[in-house]
Amino acid sequence: MTPKTTLRSVPDTVPAGWTGPVTGPGTGNTEVTTHLDNVLPALESLRLQADRLSGWGIELAHRLLSGQRLLAAGNGGSAAEAQHLTAELVGRFDAERAPFSAISLHAESSAVTALSNDYGYEEVFARQVRAHGRAGDVLILLSTSGRSPNLLKAVRAANERGIATWALTGPGPNPLSEACDEAITVDAIAANAQEGHLIAVHAVCRAFDAEVARRTGSGNGSRP
Repeated sequence: MTPKTTLRSVPDTVPAGWTGPVTGPGTGNTEVTTHLDNVLPALESLRLQADRLSGWGIELAHRLLSGQRLLAAGNGGSAAEAQHLTAELVGRFDAERAPFSAISLHAESSAVTALSNDYGYEEVFARQVRAHGRAGDVLILLSTSGRSPNLLKAVRAANERGIATWALTGPGPNPLSEACDEAITVDAIAANAQEGHLIAVHAVCRAFDAEVARRTGSGNGSRP
């Protein structure tokens, strides 16, 4: 029998010639400083879009104070960033305030695995949007590539329901940024764009909390 071949061989053990850790800075220091230098374009990209970040926080406050909810989704590291955002809204960012409805669709593990099994992975978010979303809600989708088919299908499902769609992506334009109602694109390589997404999430949360406090007339963001 001819052995099965793969496009890429991935080792699952430490190479035989490995001799343990090497002392001293070696080449690692150069890699680290290069990585840190590459954060700067991501930050500058976000500074240029500060008005939109602020606008998202304010708009989100208006909608959630009116009883709407936020739906969020992403894949891999972007899923973690999306979940970070929903945790800040259900919990708190800085000061004490009321909790708000925010759901990370990828965190519904039983739903995700069932939908993947029955409908295919490209449908895991779209079907949940149809289940949970209502007109006036917001769907925010995070992706460094902006090309994930399951996120693009979620946008179409949101459009069917009258749900606002926001994209937080890497360099644009890309399919997701163009499909959504609004987008913030981070002009940096993938790893640094994803780090920029966390900064963007925190910036939106800061604007959100400030607007909630302003509208409720209190420092703790209790609903009127």
